[in-house]
Amino acid sequence: MRRSIYLRPVGFIAHRRDGEDGQVWGGIPLAGGPVAFTALEIAERQGTSVERRVCSLSEFFERDWGRRTLAASDLFEALRLPRGRIAGLSMDRPRIMGIVNVTPDSFSDGGSFDSVQAAVDHALRLEEEGAEILDIGGESTRPGSETVPYEEELRRVLPVLEALRDKTDALISVDTRKGRVMLAAAEAGADILNDVSALTYDPEALQIASETGLPIMLMHAQGDQNTMNENPQYGDVVLDVFDFLERRVHACEGAGIPREKLIVDPGIGFGKHLHHNVAVLSSMSLFHTLGVPVLLGASRKKLIGQLCNVEDPKARVPGSIAAALSAVAQGVQIVRVHDVAATRQALSVWMAALLGNEIEAPSGL
Repeated sequence: MRRSIYLRPVGFIAHRRDGEDGQVWGGIPLAGGPVAFTALEIAERQGTSVERRVCSLSEFFERDWGRRTLAASDLFEALRLPRGRIAGLSMDRPRIMGIVNVTPDSFSDGGSFDSVQAAVDHALRLEEEGAEILDIGGESTRPGSETVPYEEELRRVLPVLEALRDKTDALISVDTRKGRVMLAAAEAGADILNDVSALTYDPEALQIASETGLPIMLMHAQGDQNTMNENPQYGDVVLDVFDFLERRVHACEGAGIPREKLIVDPGIGFGKHLHHNVAVLSSMSLFHTLGVPVLLGASRKKLIGQLCNVEDPKARVPGSIAAALSAVAQGVQIVRVHDVAATRQALSVWMAALLGNEIEAPSGL
């Protein structure tokens, strides 16, 4: 059943951790992170009609929600509660996930790191630059890419994971849609699983992911890599993406994966045209009402090229940083990026400016 009410926190200010019980004058801390919100955008959906309006926090508390009181209360509580650690990593500040593609055909850096040593060297360089999660992917899922047999995906991913495991203190995630790859990655020492299909591509993946006991990143995508950008259809893209992710969170809980081990990603560029992507990017804070950490993966993607008229993905670094800053300003906990050093600099300055001191915003975030 699709929900009829949605809450998106807006009006962000700094959450300085020096007040009693973490309270912020005029606002409420968002998910235990560095920002607080001072107002809410309420979206009410009836059939195909969606009405949105912004209200103050006092107005929200004073309103009689009738039959939707419990739903409104649950959504608000999800915004307020701090997020737990993911594989030991605190979610109380923005974290950087560095991309390690071991594919010949990824849209930005395909073929650049397709030997084990090149991939390991690249991963260690990303860690040195500030990545706290290293995301290894052996299958490109860009629009138009071909599906890779799981045997080939394992051949690409496992040697890199095994060589990297004893050389890094960073968390290692494996980007895969296939249950057998998930299982092998878990046995080889992966810390996190990252599935662009939110455990819908492989019928065995949900159960296997549950059995591994690892945290899992659930991403929204409409269609597969051959059809996703032909003619994506949404009633309201932001709410439809939310509904999908909420269903996947419930499916994971039903399979024995606790919510504390889930991360959601609204899937910029996956089955979305430019106006869809911009709408999602501007509404990232909505996804906090799912009660789990939120990830943004917009690095070097097509929407940046479209907005900035830049064809070469490697020349989209400034736009990628802008997307990351827009997301963390809305409380997003993880940004998945190619350009770790540049992103780390930007986030360090942003944190210092937000909090008004350099002590709470160390250079390593």
